[in-house]
Amino acid sequence: MPRPILATVHPDALRSNLNQARERAPDAKVWAVVKANAYGHGIERCFDGLRAADGFALLDFDEAQRLRALDWRGPILLLEGTFEPRDLELCSRLHLWHTVHTTEQIDWLAAHKTQLPHRVFLKLNSGMNRLGFTPTAFRAAWARLNALPQVEEISLMTHFSDADGPRGIAHQVAAFEAATADLPGERTLCNSAAILRHAGSPLRGEGVTTLAADWVREGIALYGGAPDHPEQTAAGWGLQPAMTLSTRVIGVQSLQAGDTVGYGSAFTAERPMRIGVIACGYADGYPRHAPTGTPVLVSGMRTRVVGRVSMDMITVDLSPLDAAGVAAGVGSEVTLWGKATGGAVLPVDEVATAAGTIAYELLCAVAPRVPFAAP
Repeated sequence: MPRPILATVHPDALRSNLNQARERAPDAKVWAVVKANAYGHGIERCFDGLRAADGFALLDFDEAQRLRALDWRGPILLLEGTFEPRDLELCSRLHLWHTVHTTEQIDWLAAHKTQLPHRVFLKLNSGMNRLGFTPTAFRAAWARLNALPQVEEISLMTHFSDADGPRGIAHQVAAFEAATADLPGERTLCNSAAILRHAGSPLRGEGVTTLAADWVREGIALYGGAPDHPEQTAAGWGLQPAMTLSTRVIGVQSLQAGDTVGYGSAFTAERPMRIGVIACGYADGYPRHAPTGTPVLVSGMRTRVVGRVSMDMITVDLSPLDAAGVAAGVGSEVTLWGKATGGAVLPVDEVATAAGTIAYELLCAVAPRVPFAAP
């Protein structure tokens, strides 16, 4: 039989999480952000659960082609825009909308020969200082684009750096309002954190009254991650895990006080105990730096990782199950994150926090050797 590790994508959870964005931004259209192969879930596996979105947002032309091959005929937005002039031909062929964030991209459009004018999203650097035109350069960029016959419609966008934290978004909203005042075009500001925390806040602009504006961009929340964890939980936001990473116990060891476990003897038993050896490791994408104490479910019951994560195996503490009289041994189900068979849930955010990282990284890092169950 194959090694028992398995990743399972839950289309019903994707639908539910998409609806959370609609409930918080009822007057906005929703971009389902599927960059990085749908945050590691697989675009093809997620498509049925996300087909009710108004559009898909991503980075790569290959991912856009895969969506068109799935017979998606609605909007697709390239969040980083084009990377060289000839990309504009692909935009025309695949009917892609694309972000413009630098003068070079405007130059390429100006030199581009096309029968079909382009829909572009002009990006403002409102304070994150990654991509986008500064507030002082923004209106000149808009004027250049507006004069081009190659451009059909200009939408306006920005991206928040602190929507999930105490600094908040007021300074970036003020910059956006000032830079876009009186400019026509649809607007998109909200990422997952802003959808959940700020979508109903007021916004001045062309025909919009709240921060949700015309489009919201739902990313990690689609996949069941809370963007502001641990301040808030996924369940607290009404989000469901879209992926379960599961495996089974493949071996059991009985330890005495003083016995050590794994490479570097990183864990020492303080009393007699049983540990389970499970089929998962850093070669499967589980974080090697996850310490003793990282949560895991065995037979639906919460316990912990002990010792170092190795390439193909992790050791887990079976003591809580033994104390509860739950039989656990070779073949017992293990949930690394997601939903156990009996309904217990281990949020990926909790695993990520214990490992000193974020849910995005764990979901995107699931290795190619891990098989996915058919949805």
